[in-house]
Amino acid sequence: MSRYLLFILIMVCMSVAHAADATAYKLSELRVEYLAASKDEEAANQFHDKMEKYTGKEPVVLGYKAASEAVMAKYVWNPYFKLKHLNAAMALFEEAVALNKANPEIRFLRFIVEYHIPDYLNMSQHMAEDKAIIIEGLVEHPKSGINKALAQTMRDVMLEKERCTPEEKQLLKSLKI
Repeated sequence: MSRYLLFILIMVCMSVAHAADATAYKLSELRVEYLAASKDEEAANQFHDKMEKYTGKEPVVLGYKAASEAVMAKYVWNPYFKLKHLNAAMALFEEAVALNKANPEIRFLRFIVEYHIPDYLNMSQHMAEDKAIIIEGLVEHPKSGINKALAQTMRDVMLEKERCTPEEKQLLKSLKI
């Protein structure tokens, strides 16, 4: 009987810990924190510290964990540590994409990171594939599961610079988001 009670106690503790972990990583907050991290080193350190503690397997949260590694590469000066952060980011992105191949938000995060990686590092091989899934998700909005604010941000970012062809830009501009 005591083994049975011990088992139940362990299961309750694990479910409480999992629930606490899930509430600490709300996507709406992660989006804001990532944006701040991309613009400020102190925010990047705080975001990275938070994401480093994440041990779950929720694909989009893993995408933000990957993005936290990538943004740290922006702020470290040592090339070894820059590459270390980028390699960690790419491994986490692979894991996140493997868990949810069709998620436009994960693909958007990876696309933006790869867009900013210098070509000579040869770490940007997913951009065309990711861009196609991003555009498909925006075209299918709101059925794609992307909320309106995120869809608008994704569209606006994709329209910047030379991220899309003129035809893709025209399609994105025509979307009613």
